Amino acid sequence: MLSSPKPDDGCMHRRAIIGTAVFLVLAPGTVDGLLPWWLTGWRMRPALPVWLPARLLGILLIAAGCAVLLAAVVRFAIEGLGTPAPVAPPTRLVIGGLYRYVRNPMYLAVVTVIIGQALLLWQPILVGYAMVALAAMVAFVLEYEQPALRRQFGDEYEAYRRAVPGWWPRRRPFNPEPNTVHKGQ
Repeated sequence: MLSSPKPDDGCMHRRAIIGTAVFLVLAPGTVDGLLPWWLTGWRMRPALPVWLPARLLGILLIAAGCAVLLAAVVRFAIEGLGTPAPVAPPTRLVIGGLYRYVRNPMYLAVVTVIIGQALLLWQPILVGYAMVALAAMVAFVLEYEQPALRRQFGDEYEAYRRAVPGWWPRRRPFNPEPNTVHKGQ
């Protein structure tokens, strides 16, 4: 019986990039775009003029959250040769870039965008939505993601998990031991 040839890294990168783009539109696009629109219609509620700084802060949070989100998902395609989606997970543990500071920059970015929208639009319902979304993400990480990463990457993931906090960034970047570093870092 002949086995099919293993795809080269170029093919894997193309698939990972396409899959990651689809994931970005479907998952964060829904959580940060469709659902906030459904809750608010993107209507700005009136606020006192003194709250202009809060709206400007909202714009900054949205921009920063989008930048972090893009950097995090791109890292999956480039370094992990996979996507953030469980149906097409990375083949390499993603521990570079922002993942050197915190294990869940993507989830934090998504919540940051929602909080920014709440401030910009002056829609308190989005603050509650952000808390519900964060709780769902934490539950997903604890119940599915961490056990799946433990099964797939074993000791490499455990060393990373012990060194890098899940939700509060560390001050200095994580630098794994040279014998545990994979290509692409």
